[in-house]
Amino acid sequence: MAYESKLKRDDIDQLFDAVLTLENREDCYRFFEDICTINEIHAIAQRLQVAKLLSEKKTYSEIESITNASTATISRINKCLMYGADGYKRVLERLAEEKPEKDE
Repeated sequence: MAYESKLKRDDIDQLFDAVLTLENREDCYRFFEDICTINEIHAIAQRLQVAKLLSEKKTYSEIESITNASTATISRINKCLMYGADGYKRVLERLAEEKPEKDE
């Protein structure tokens, strides 16, 4: 069964379609530097790092020390991991599957 997002709108579909056209890391840097502020990019990257560390069973204090994320941010991401749309889980699983290939 397909996932039905509460955010579904035509303009968001176009944004995600644009993201799906990105072919490599350079494309990502170019697009995200144009579409986001530096702080937005840092915040998104920090959230993904927090999700990764939570999935590795790190404590809030360890995560706070590593990422400088607030406990409120860590808690929110933990709730997403537990009760969210599984977006973090799906991405983290895919990144873990790709890792051995990149190390070779």
